[in-house]
Amino acid sequence: MTPTLKDVAERAGVSRSAVSRTFTDGASISPKMRKKVEKAAAELGYRPNFLARSLTTRRTKLIGLVSNNFHNPIFLEVFDLFTRALQERGLRPLLVNLSNETDPEHSVQMLTQYSVDGVIVASSTLPPAFSKAFKDKNIPVVNTFGRYASSPDVHVVGIDNVEAGRTAARELLARGYRELAFLGGPEQATSTQDRLKGFLEEIGKLPEATVTLSFAEAYSFQAGRKEMLRLLETGHAQAYFCGDDVLSIGVLSAIRDAGLNVPQDIGIIGLNDMQMASWEGISLTTIHQPIKQIITSSVELIAAMLEDPDRYPEARLFPCRVVERATLRPKLAAP
Repeated sequence: MTPTLKDVAERAGVSRSAVSRTFTDGASISPKMRKKVEKAAAELGYRPNFLARSLTTRRTKLIGLVSNNFHNPIFLEVFDLFTRALQERGLRPLLVNLSNETDPEHSVQMLTQYSVDGVIVASSTLPPAFSKAFKDKNIPVVNTFGRYASSPDVHVVGIDNVEAGRTAARELLARGYRELAFLGGPEQATSTQDRLKGFLEEIGKLPEATVTLSFAEAYSFQAGRKEMLRLLETGHAQAYFCGDDVLSIGVLSAIRDAGLNVPQDIGIIGLNDMQMASWEGISLTTIHQPIKQIITSSVELIAAMLEDPDRYPEARLFPCRVVERATLRPKLAAP
């Protein structure tokens, strides 16, 4: 039989409420009483039932971890880091797949049914309305990888995607590429729009540089490969900024199948620096997104909001950097 709170109380010779206070964060209990209860609990192998306790505390410690791009391998890393960081704080992640979801209200209803204490929307492609919908229902929310705004409606943690686009353009121009191309993810995604904006701004500073635009159906290997195979039928640019590493790897596959060489025939730069980008045979030059720091900051924010739900929304941006590998030709020598 699984030991109960009553069993612990009888063994320790204390009241049931004393046992309950011992295992309730912030509850008043003397050190002597706590030691006696913990000793009895250890001897019996008792573990508190957090779900049962939530009926009285009205706190489940469940955090909805919401995303919609489960086809992108980088989210294996993202979910691993998120779940571990939440569990280390005594919080319990509830993973929710919103692929193909278009109605923010339906998402709110789903999470409300589970009585979550807060929500982390881990997506750069879901519209900002999804995060705002949770806030409007008074559910603490953080939008990780969300779109930067100087006065955001909800807490946003991520990178400056416009600056990431500028960085990619500067890197390609510094290597002598002049016929450039942007191959982004879904055109309606804010991350795609912002990366494209920065890319075009930087290229526009050099009159002799040209740029062509195309968009993949999703941030996935197959979508990147499919779009590149289409482009190769009518010619190709000298170098491509692919709005995501997994797109880049799909593009790399299509180029090689066409009998072309990277970087001798075509250059590629990605974004994210996912683990796969460094694998032998891929060795993708990319822009590093500090995912671990972004996730740590997101968990810190959601935990703070559980204590202070009225905390004023803020945007936290983390800098990116280029990781040099083997899919771009060397930089031009300084004159």
